[in-house]
Amino acid sequence: MATAPDLLTGDFYGFQHLLDDREQDIVRRTREFLAAEVAPIANRAWAAAEFPHEIIKGFAELDIAGLAYRGERSLLTGFLAMELNRVDPSLATFFGVHSGLAMGSVNRCGSEEQKQRWLPAMARMEQIGAFALTEPEGGSDVSGGMRTTARREGDHWILNGAKRWIGNATFADLIVVWARDEADNKVKGFVVERGTPGFTATRIEHKVALRTVQNADITLTDCRVPEANRLQRATGFRDTADILRQTRGGVAWQAVGVMMGAYEKALAYATQREQFGRPIAGFQLVQDLLVRILANVTTSLALVVRLAQLQDEGVYRDEHSALAKAVCTVRMREAVGWAREILGGNGIVLDYDVARFVADAEAIYSYEGTREMNTLIVGRAITGHSAFV
Repeated sequence: MATAPDLLTGDFYGFQHLLDDREQDIVRRTREFLAAEVAPIANRAWAAAEFPHEIIKGFAELDIAGLAYRGERSLLTGFLAMELNRVDPSLATFFGVHSGLAMGSVNRCGSEEQKQRWLPAMARMEQIGAFALTEPEGGSDVSGGMRTTARREGDHWILNGAKRWIGNATFADLIVVWARDEADNKVKGFVVERGTPGFTATRIEHKVALRTVQNADITLTDCRVPEANRLQRATGFRDTADILRQTRGGVAWQAVGVMMGAYEKALAYATQREQFGRPIAGFQLVQDLLVRILANVTTSLALVVRLAQLQDEGVYRDEHSALAKAVCTVRMREAVGWAREILGGNGIVLDYDVARFVADAEAIYSYEGTREMNTLIVGRAITGHSAFV
């Protein structure tokens, strides 16, 4: 019989009860794995900027990769993203790149043969995926200014160009690379297998956020990819945008998880830390900060729950994901800052976890569309006028 997990401290309105018993059992197993296997190593891996490859086996045994493409509700995958991020945003990002962006690209843009070739092994996490879109000189404008090119030569494509900030790329088995076809100027997707000549991935050093994630600079120099590895249903950037619309909502869930984790740590600290002879949780100003954090968590969780419901109903639009990502990441930034404030000086050392949440929040705030770009997506939807440059 499925066993439901206890409500999280930060789930003040009990949104978890919207999951059915089977879904709650999946959440429970994931939460137990994270507490036992991930939480004890999170700070050590983050400080060393090293990826704990041994953890992949545990993720695989959970059997949660690609659930969105296996008939599960967006509500469940959202709660799982929240659970991952409340413990370790770095490993959550690793998982999101693999399960969301890479598997999502194959599922959305691959032929039936390609899906059968790659998705089962990716779901078992026997093959890890990466997603290469952003370029050194192109971020928000990559849709119209993509410099990476693809040229058809017989049964192969020749890729040339560079990508930046590509998570998992240093060790991924399958890297989805987006490039502009020189013949028709359309953006197409290609699955580049690890070890392909002409492909190099160099780890980005000196990061101060999501340090466990192995982000890389990718260089493609006359990289030959067979036509069989071109994603057959990717015919333009609109297909890429469809994938980002799906995963952008997932980033909003990430933001909720990060502030949820920061809230839990700050509340626990406040009840244990004593000043002037009593716990600081009894001070009015500390309670004010805790309630502010909880309010941000609760309102953001309500927003992403409704977003997931719209996704499951098949009626959500780009502007729905964009608003959720913009709002939740702003609230996250506020929340982790207040949590650090409660911890005082202890808020800037890894020992209490909050410092890691504060740093990681900066990356989540920026990727999958900045606040400004998401604001313009929503602005265009509500006014009917595009304000993009």
